[in-house]
Amino acid sequence: MNLRRVVVTGIGALTPIGNTAEAFRQALVQGVSGAADITKFDASKFRTRFACELKGFDPEAFMEKKEARKLDPFAQYALVSADQAMVDSGVDVTKLDTARCGVIWGSGIGGLTTFYEEVSAFAKGDGTPRFNPFFITKMIIDLSAGHISIKYGFRGVNYSTVSACASASNAIAEAYNYIRYGKMDMMITGGSEAATNEAGIGGFAAMRAMSERNDDPKTASRPFDKNRDGFVLGEGAGALILEELEHAQARGAKIYAEIIGTGMSADAYHITAPHPEGLGVQLVMNNALQDAGISTKDVDYINVHGTSTPLGDVSELIAIQKVFGDDAYDINISSTKSMTGHLLGAAGAVEALASIFAIQDGIIPPTINHFEDDPAIDPKLNLTFNKAQKRDVNIAISNTFGFGGHNVSMIFSKYKPD
Repeated sequence: MNLRRVVVTGIGALTPIGNTAEAFRQALVQGVSGAADITKFDASKFRTRFACELKGFDPEAFMEKKEARKLDPFAQYALVSADQAMVDSGVDVTKLDTARCGVIWGSGIGGLTTFYEEVSAFAKGDGTPRFNPFFITKMIIDLSAGHISIKYGFRGVNYSTVSACASASNAIAEAYNYIRYGKMDMMITGGSEAATNEAGIGGFAAMRAMSERNDDPKTASRPFDKNRDGFVLGEGAGALILEELEHAQARGAKIYAEIIGTGMSADAYHITAPHPEGLGVQLVMNNALQDAGISTKDVDYINVHGTSTPLGDVSELIAIQKVFGDDAYDINISSTKSMTGHLLGAAGAVEALASIFAIQDGIIPPTINHFEDDPAIDPKLNLTFNKAQKRDVNIAISNTFGFGGHNVSMIFSKYKPD
């Protein structure tokens, strides 16, 4: 089968370290931490009292108050980041065949804020059901893709992916496949998450999955550090416009990068814990490399899942060394979650952007907050600690894994015309 080439022609981002793609790009290079005390509710009695929240985001700056009230924050983030990406792409929607344009959007949790607020209000009441008529449409995950398609009139494939923290990566991989197999010409894809509320913080804290470094939030997300104690919850969204190459060229679109392969796999091991030797991670990276038709020597940078958990960080590096062998020592590796925190279902989208920026700028974003080496980690690996490093990046891999053992690897390359 003659597969079509797929390029990235528009980007958008709402992150804890920048509310536009460009602001996010600059903060990554500077090594900015997005962690701080929680402001969205009184977290004083919670085990973890900090997170990587969005700063200064006002939905009414982007939409009418009446519209904003019909949307859970995760859907607000989806619409805003998608609009940024569409504007950035410079596309004239009136000139598109909208039947061949679609939306695939990821979220792991969706409208948790809405669910928590509505159920809490009912529980505190007299038993009389007084639910918001938009309760269901604000809560369910697929409405993010639905709202985006309605806004732009995209009548092609439309759905949402749910695979925990791999959700956005699954969305991007699926969008990529629809274009390269000739079924779509353009896709809006990415992911959003808004779980910084009592239920989200309380639930993850009960699992003992999050850092409890309440006295020093800014350095709490410390992937690969000996004293890491869990992830830091983040929120936000990332959006990409994917387009078939000739379709993009015909309208004179700028091209950020090309997607050349993806891989998917399952750990088939445990609902939350990674396989000790990263068997599923080995499989997903091998699948992606095979799909892209490249060797381990071709890879310059890996944006790892790297959540800052004691087990997950080590197992991912073990898998990288198993797959790449001695080539692993020639690759820059970094975890941008050290800056953004863990955006859960949106992580794959913002980390795809970080990988694309590394290709475009020739700068590897750092793994900040490294203070002490972990003896379980090979010191010869270049984990890009604390400061960005300059490097010509032709090919970058973005790894994302989710509870349930869901794994996705995406491979981006510098765009090179034939």
